[in-house]
Amino acid sequence: MAKKLKIRDLTLRDGQQSSFATRMSQAQIDRCLPYYKDANFYAMEVWGGAVPDSVMRYLNENPWTRLESIHKAVGKVSKLTALSRGRNLFGYAPYTDEIIDGFCRNAIESGLGIMRIFDALNDVDNVKSTIKYVKQYGGIADCAVCYTVDPKYPEPSFFARLMGKKKPQPVFTDAYFVDKAEQMAALGADMITIKDMSGLIPPRRVATLVKLLKQKLSIPVDFHTHCTPGYGLASVLSAIMAGADVVDTNCWYFSEGTGAPALEFIYVFCKKLGIDLGVNMEAVAKINVELREIRKELNLSVFNKEKPEPKPFNPLTDKLPAEIDALFDAAIEAVKKDDEEGAIAACRKIEAYFGFPAPNELVQKAEIPGGMYSNMVAQLQQLKSEEILPRAMELIPTVRLAAGLPPLVTPTSQIVGAQAVNCALDEKAGRAMYTNKSAQFVGLVKGEYGKTPVKIDPEFRFKICGVREEQPYDMSKYKMQPNPELPEAGGLKLAENEKEVLLLELFPLVAKKFLTDQKVKAYEASKPAEPVAAEKPELEAKPQAVVTGNPVTAPLPGRILEVLVKVGDKVVEGQDVVVLEAMKMENSITTEFSGEVKAIFVQPGDTVPTDAVLVDIAD
Repeated sequence: MAKKLKIRDLTLRDGQQSSFATRMSQAQIDRCLPYYKDANFYAMEVWGGAVPDSVMRYLNENPWTRLESIHKAVGKVSKLTALSRGRNLFGYAPYTDEIIDGFCRNAIESGLGIMRIFDALNDVDNVKSTIKYVKQYGGIADCAVCYTVDPKYPEPSFFARLMGKKKPQPVFTDAYFVDKAEQMAALGADMITIKDMSGLIPPRRVATLVKLLKQKLSIPVDFHTHCTPGYGLASVLSAIMAGADVVDTNCWYFSEGTGAPALEFIYVFCKKLGIDLGVNMEAVAKINVELREIRKELNLSVFNKEKPEPKPFNPLTDKLPAEIDALFDAAIEAVKKDDEEGAIAACRKIEAYFGFPAPNELVQKAEIPGGMYSNMVAQLQQLKSEEILPRAMELIPTVRLAAGLPPLVTPTSQIVGAQAVNCALDEKAGRAMYTNKSAQFVGLVKGEYGKTPVKIDPEFRFKICGVREEQPYDMSKYKMQPNPELPEAGGLKLAENEKEVLLLELFPLVAKKFLTDQKVKAYEASKPAEPVAAEKPELEAKPQAVVTGNPVTAPLPGRILEVLVKVGDKVVEGQDVVVLEAMKMENSITTEFSGEVKAIFVQPGDTVPTDAVLVDIAD
């Protein structure tokens, strides 16, 4: 067990994303930064994940400005960290080396110190380019092995057993994870993170993995987890006592529940263990004063309600009741004795005393990420089909195995979850499973996301994609996003510099709206005031959905990404006519009719409800 432990603070990225829908404004972050400069964290995760998308989409702020502002305030005291999905960066499709190069260079020039790189399939080939460019531009390449578990397969039927069918053999063994880490270390990784995005790793398993990685590798090992199923705090304690070099935590008011464990708990444990964190806890207390107020502001502005907050706690000034202090000792002793249940029980009692959320038993039993579950619930609520949730949950192992058993992390968790919902809806409607499938699920099965942990049955691939052989993403077909001039902004380009071009590539629809709004606003502000406001030309009204032929309707609510036909086109039954984004998945909407396109009632960017008429096809 090391006598020093480094802390990566997640509060300003994963913390706010897990608990407050990534809605912290720059002004709110600025209130905390003077104290962060004094806190002396090893690293601060401030960027990546949902931050760049959310700050444009909901706050009308520039993601690059956020990174640069934090770096200006904190300087070199703490290394700034971002989360990146390897070749997918922040998106859902692979990018060219040119884009990855530009992204890494600009991020590091803007103040990024560590890039945490992971791949949703644990396909090491997909992290090669990012490792290369991060190191080339002076950053630290932190490569994450995504922790996941084998699904709980249904028991084979009596007939299936007679035919010799057995449950699939385990895939996600200790040897599997160690092998992935060794491969990434060989590529130049500067550190390895055990990334437990679902909080599913129990104390004994993480201790085993940390010890194995410390034996096999000469680079630091970090542990990242969440508290959703109730293992988080005990597992971090176990990782520390097994020799982890770095652990990820959140400050008090943004911790626990769906987030990472509280730094304050880790401080108490480490003080008892004689481990130095190197963190200025007086500065952390000042951060928490601000976070408590920001928490209230976010609860009211985002959720429109005041969610319960934990009891205040400052480990420097507050004396623990004897029975709670004894629980910290009991948890340490339990880990020493390899008493997993005892460690978990003691940690849960500590969390309960301070008023943190109880474990989510459904997520624990289903062994899926909390975000994946909430996405499925939201999708079914929109469809008014909540009653099929149990069946959709039952289908997850089947869908996941058919698709090559991908780890359940963004984006594969959303892809598998959305497809399980689609399959349950197909069943409900009397259709064959996989009648409705997202473009992302097709891409996953085809091989566009990389190599899956288990080989996909060629006949299943043919059923889903129309091809039997694996087909990697063809980079030669990559097309940059259009970058037009904006007449309404005085003829300025939509993206005027490399950073804006990168935003447009990574977040096409969101960045287009954000950049357009920013440039139009600046242009209007630069013009001299007019004595009389000029009349704005009336916008051309959209055609009303008066259908005289055969309607093509939206099977689920979402946003129009692309209209693939125009009025007058001849179409045939089964032809794709519209691409609809729903729950972050792209769904190709086909026509059930052959004929001529008589009217189109939507355009890219429109939000439509279920059963909205999209296109009218004349016989």
